[in-house]
Amino acid sequence: MSHDNSTKAIAYAFAANLGIAISKTGAALWTGSGSLLAEAIHSFADCGNQVLLFVGMKRSARLATVQHPMGFGRESYIWSMMVAITLFSVGGLFSIYEGWLRFGEHHEVENAEIALLILLIAVVLEAFSLKGALSALRQEKASRSLWRWFKETYSSELMVVVGEDLAALLGLVIAAVMLGLTMLTGNPVYDAMGSVLIGVLLVIVALLVGREVHSLLLGEADAEIRDAVSDYLRQQASVVKLLNLWAINHGSQVLIAIKAELLPDLTVAEAVDLINAMEQQIKTVHPRVNWVFFEIDNSD
Repeated sequence: MSHDNSTKAIAYAFAANLGIAISKTGAALWTGSGSLLAEAIHSFADCGNQVLLFVGMKRSARLATVQHPMGFGRESYIWSMMVAITLFSVGGLFSIYEGWLRFGEHHEVENAEIALLILLIAVVLEAFSLKGALSALRQEKASRSLWRWFKETYSSELMVVVGEDLAALLGLVIAAVMLGLTMLTGNPVYDAMGSVLIGVLLVIVALLVGREVHSLLLGEADAEIRDAVSDYLRQQASVVKLLNLWAINHGSQVLIAIKAELLPDLTVAEAVDLINAMEQQIKTVHPRVNWVFFEIDNSD
């Protein structure tokens, strides 16, 4: 279900951004607007990023092999990290560089009304793209705030698409405001400033996304599943003490490692049956749990 939602969000964002990028490029070349050129670069970078996300998602769905017995779930994180780097370099740094050059050149903006119209149309299209992405994550997000979901999600593809869409929408607003100021004052410095501000925005978003994906790459705990499984085990009469429990995200799946002390008078066969029953219950209640490793011990 998560991959289906991610695929829809990526496809919708790609289609919207490709149309927007072509429109922005034509308008930027016609008007000479630095803000609009920065936005065009951003949109083309987003299109490339969505291709990378789609490739990563498909590669992460490959079946496990002898060499990779846990499958390739985390590969999606690698491709998402590549997107963050691309957003930082191609999108952010290039926009800052372009704006900085225009500070010195004082390039006049021509036909600014057309550029502003293109930006307003792009705002509407980006808003629809963002709405599609938010709709795709609604089930996973549940009652959490968007920021909390961003910090806790295991769906790196959705994280990146939402981050890109938010950055794109804010970037368009910045470009429109700065271009409007240029039209009102006749001073092209505002347009150059818009390009720099858009670049700074993209760098900030890229750093935030990169930090979260980096955490997932290292093996981030799923606190919700960990706490729920811990509560379940503590309620079992056969469990004397829960010594330790890990719940680690592995792409769309979760690995659980348990160390617990069981009743001392259990036979080996009884202990095996109890453990199998608990593992089955955990997997039934939490469908994302694919592996459960249960160790019996009396100390951690």
